[in-house]
Amino acid sequence: MRILHTVEELRAWSRGLRCNGAGQIGMVPTMGALHEGHASLIRAAARECSGRVAVSIFVNPTQFGPNEDFARYPRMFGADCEIAESAGATVIFAPGVEEMYPAGAATFVDVEGLSERLDGKSRPGHFRGVATVVAKLLIAGEPDLAYFGQKDAAQVAVLRKLAADLRLGTKLVVCPIVREADGLAMSSRNVYLSKDERRQALALSRAVRCVEELAAGGERAAATLIEAARKVMSEERAVRVDYVELVNWETLLPTNTAGPGALFAVAAYVGNTRLIDNTIIL
Repeated sequence: MRILHTVEELRAWSRGLRCNGAGQIGMVPTMGALHEGHASLIRAAARECSGRVAVSIFVNPTQFGPNEDFARYPRMFGADCEIAESAGATVIFAPGVEEMYPAGAATFVDVEGLSERLDGKSRPGHFRGVATVVAKLLIAGEPDLAYFGQKDAAQVAVLRKLAADLRLGTKLVVCPIVREADGLAMSSRNVYLSKDERRQALALSRAVRCVEELAAGGERAAATLIEAARKVMSEERAVRVDYVELVNWETLLPTNTAGPGALFAVAAYVGNTRLIDNTIIL
C-alpha cells in the first residue's frame, strides 16, 4: 500500500489506472481515527473497485468551529494505515493542511439551504468546510465511487446536492451504520466518553430503536415519534439534546409524516462530546 501526500500524486495514481484500462476507482474520505465503521466502507469499496481504492486521512480544519475539538481530535496515523490496508485500501492520501489549502486560498463550496439544517444549524460553517474539502478530494482523485456512512446522513444530503450541482462524475455510495455490540453508533469521538458517559450515550441508539419499532408498528405521525424519542433520551439526565427531527432526506426539511425514506435523526451532547445517530424509515 502506497502513501501519497500531494494532489499531484493522487491524480497521477488515478489517471494511471484509467490509462491502463482499469475498472472503477473508489475513494473513502475520512478524518482518520479509523474504526470498524470506516473499515466497512473500505471493504465495500474494495469489493467494487478491487485494487483501486484510495482512503484519504485528513483532519479538515475548516469544518471545525472556533470552540470545537480540532486540536484534540484523535490522530493515530500508523494504526489508521494498518486498518485501511487490512480492509483493502490500495493507497492512503494523507495531505498536509497547506496541500489542501495553499497560501492565499479563497475558494470555498457552500451548498445553500441544506448547509444550515440539522448539524449545520448547530454548527455554523461546518458543512461549508465539509463540502469544500470533499469537493477538493473528488476533484483530485477523480473516483467513480465515493463511500460514506449513513451515520453522517445530513452530510450525505449535502454532498449529494454538491455532486449533482457541480456535475461531478463521482457517484456517492452510502453504507449502513455500524454499531457496537450494545447499539452505540461507532464514531471516532466515542473515545472521548468516560465509562459513565459511554453508558449514558446509549440513550441515542435507544431513541432511534424506539422510533424504528413504532414506525414498524404503523405509527407515522412525526410529532408522536419525536415525542417518544425525546422521552427515551430524557431518561438520561446528563444527555443534552441538540435536535430530534424527522426530515426529508433530500432536503433536510421537516416532514409531518414518516413516509418510506424519511430520515429520523438525533444529536446530543454527552458530557462535552457531541454524538449523532439516525435511521431511515422503511
